[in-house]
Amino acid sequence: MQQITTILSTLGPWTWLILAALLFMLETVVPGVHFLWFGIAAVIVGALAIATGFGFPWQLVAFALISVATVFWVRRYATPASAQSDVPDLNVRGAQYIGRTVVVEDAIVNGRGKVRIGDSMWGAQGEDAPRGAKVTVTGVNGTMLVVENPDAE
Repeated sequence: MQQITTILSTLGPWTWLILAALLFMLETVVPGVHFLWFGIAAVIVGALAIATGFGFPWQLVAFALISVATVFWVRRYATPASAQSDVPDLNVRGAQYIGRTVVVEDAIVNGRGKVRIGDSMWGAQGEDAPRGAKVTVTGVNGTMLVVENPDAE
């Protein structure tokens, strides 16, 4: 313990900047965003220690307070609701086709068939429709597209 105290007192405020670099490197290896906020707190404490020269015990207190403050600040402002996408259905492929008119590839019989969208085939469920009929996608049920035949009466 004496050797660690000697090393920390020898490095002085640079201890915090070295710790910050280590935390930033650890952030790149560990999944998630966990060490970034502690690294930022270490940079702030290092800068304060260089500028003011206050003692190591107070640096520890400042590190703890700034770490807690950065974590709570991030939890308040960096929520999933604040990250709105311009393409909300990006990972829900079937939902992107709602409202689109498609061609029936395999006749829809007893409520089941297939439709062609671009170069791919999708399972479809809805009103019976012959091969080649044009239907409109109205929804998604799992991996099946829900279709309606606009010509059916």
